[in-house]
Amino acid sequence: MPDESRIAVVALGGNAISSPDEQDTIGNQFRHSRSALQGVTELLHRGYKLAVTHGNGPQVGNALLRVELAAGRAPELPLGVIVADTEGGMGYMIEQCLQNVFLRQGHGQIEVVTIVSQVVVDPNDPALTNPTKFIGQFYTEQEAKQKSEELGWTVKPAGSRGYRRVVGSPMPLEILNRKVIRQLVHTGAVVIAAGGGGIPVYREADGWLEGVDAVIDKDRASAVLARDIEAHDLFIVTAAPYVSLNYGTPEQVDLPRMTGK
Repeated sequence: MPDESRIAVVALGGNAISSPDEQDTIGNQFRHSRSALQGVTELLHRGYKLAVTHGNGPQVGNALLRVELAAGRAPELPLGVIVADTEGGMGYMIEQCLQNVFLRQGHGQIEVVTIVSQVVVDPNDPALTNPTKFIGQFYTEQEAKQKSEELGWTVKPAGSRGYRRVVGSPMPLEILNRKVIRQLVHTGAVVIAAGGGGIPVYREADGWLEGVDAVIDKDRASAVLARDIEAHDLFIVTAAPYVSLNYGTPEQVDLPRMTGK
């Protein structure tokens, strides 16, 4: 049984909130969030203090589609702002779901807060010049070529469903808001932070901050958050039944259980 000083980060996968097997409505996202968060109260019963992160892949895809549909009628939003928008919106959803779950299970006194988080990256990270992270909708080869020519996107084949846009996914170095997140978690508040991997930013030589048109891997950002707030444990919640080696290939091996050895 951990003592009350034990800290954990709980990372929710984007597909644990938006199931690929049903219509991606806000109502369904709330329902899946409540279900995924039930286990969080078990950690509270065990004495943990918590930070919660989450993926946002499906939500960013929907937001990018809205930007495409509004082209010429509304200002285009850069990717960093879209990540910030989804981080805030999903943070509200997860925050309210946690508050309701806590109320039902006798933890109504626990404060829950969302912090839209900037995450520092290296502007010279090689991942920024070799984009590999798929985002947004699927396109035919002709549509993808048109998007590339008109919008300057990098597009790549994405399996049997067609082509998708790819962007850089730099390594997260530090959570910019880490001090206040750590303070809140250590006082017993549940903090939702680094959603979608956080908003990638870099520092100029004089410390000035600038955004980066990229996305950060949520699990990597969760690990950095765990380090920065001095957490003891990192739990990753996903819709996948197992951790798998060589995922999605004929050589896939499912691991129902792992040890630290």
